[in-house]
Amino acid sequence: MNWGNLILNNLLTFITFSPLVGVALLLLSPRSTSDRVMKWGAFLWSLAPLGLAIVLWSAYNPNQAGFQFEVARAWFPQINSSFHLGIDGISLSMILLTTLLTPLALLISFNIKEDVRMYLALFLMLETGMMGVFVALDLILFFIFWEIGLVPMYFLINKWGGKDRTYASFKFLIYTMAGSLGMLLAIQCIWVVTGTFDIVRLSTPGGLPFVSPSVLTFVSPELARTIAFWAFVLAFAIKVPVWPFHTWLPDAHTEAPTAGSMILAGVLLKLGAYGFLRLVLPLFPDQAARFAPVLAFFGMLAVVLGAFAALGQTDFKKLVAYSSVNHMGFVVMGIAAAAYVLNPAHQTEKLTAAATIAVNGAVLQMFNHGLSAAAMFALVGVVYDRAHTRDLREFGGLGIVVPMYGGILLFNAMASLGLPGLNGFVSEFMVVRGVWPIFTLFTALAMIGLLLTGGYILYMIAKVLTGPLNPQWAKLPEINAREIFALAPLMVLMLVIGLYPGWLVNVINATVMRLF
Repeated sequence: MNWGNLILNNLLTFITFSPLVGVALLLLSPRSTSDRVMKWGAFLWSLAPLGLAIVLWSAYNPNQAGFQFEVARAWFPQINSSFHLGIDGISLSMILLTTLLTPLALLISFNIKEDVRMYLALFLMLETGMMGVFVALDLILFFIFWEIGLVPMYFLINKWGGKDRTYASFKFLIYTMAGSLGMLLAIQCIWVVTGTFDIVRLSTPGGLPFVSPSVLTFVSPELARTIAFWAFVLAFAIKVPVWPFHTWLPDAHTEAPTAGSMILAGVLLKLGAYGFLRLVLPLFPDQAARFAPVLAFFGMLAVVLGAFAALGQTDFKKLVAYSSVNHMGFVVMGIAAAAYVLNPAHQTEKLTAAATIAVNGAVLQMFNHGLSAAAMFALVGVVYDRAHTRDLREFGGLGIVVPMYGGILLFNAMASLGLPGLNGFVSEFMVVRGVWPIFTLFTALAMIGLLLTGGYILYMIAKVLTGPLNPQWAKLPEINAREIFALAPLMVLMLVIGLYPGWLVNVINATVMRLF
């Protein structure tokens, strides 16, 4: 038996389910196992999916059309559902992001002291759920992984969160489940009228091959498509989150443990944007093109209102949480530009080129925001562990007391701000450049949000690092080696992408070009 070929042919299966092996090892380990051993064991085990993801990246061929590393097995033949996995350039970038952030978040989690075994097990289970969404090519499988990712995060917030964790976790669950119910009904509707759950077969030119069989005689095919379209849009809009469905996010972020916030902002928000690219645009191109201005409008509101909300915060963590709404608004605007050009009447050379740039920028922004948001939440956690407060009004002058922490915070704040030479600038520039010819007014209004982004970033720096020193922080401990080690890979990638984004954009672009 050629073990190399066996692993390569089932690479997606190994990457997706290897964290569950870690869960089993944790749960079966003796009760006498120390918390420290379990923490290091979970961290080292989480490096296995990262190693496999690097192998996947090196073996991926961006010039090959269609999905790669496909796995197709009979699974539920009674309803024509199969265990079908595969990746393209978009999902590959998200797998790389997920497998990178998980071990770094576990490294930040070493300060967890209560029920460590279950905490680590839930974290690894969450990783399987997130990666499953990015590789699933069957709608039932997609939905199962979508829900698997919901449950561990609920418990991570509810048990290891802050003082209002019950409210925040319940709100997170209700919002996400509300969107999931509509998506499940739409998936069932798709099966009734097409007879398949296979995403590749459903992604036909012109969208879903809807017919109107006897069970749907009360609606036209066009109405059925529109209802299913909005069901998917609502589910993904809540997850991104798009204004006005964003209100669960600041509460969940504020109450979640530090590592939970890192994964929530770094990966879970990307599931919604990925859903738009993987399902909404290919399955409903006509509806997506028709309602693209609506999506762009709400994306613009997320950019502007998210920045306004961040500027008004006194809680360090809530400020970073609202910044996620602001940054993800650019992703939504880039997706809306792509949706607009799915209409054949809009497929001029100029608009198609602009939409290609915009959606490339949107996917890159998903990756970049994952890096910068995870780093910022980790840095909030570092200072909270020492000061036991996140009130910006109580800080000031920390740049003198903890200069290493201050330098790292400044670097990551500039990346989030979009300073040229760092990763945030590249993706936001691409989105703005691509969306401008398509939604000029919305792009111009979104610049208000960019201006305010500079405002809340500088406000945060001023409150934390500069000004008079609060005497109670005169002996605040400096950031330690473990925390620096968790942040260093993120900072290196921010700089590398800022100076040379081509290594990532080339892989994404090959898939984006086939979208049109």
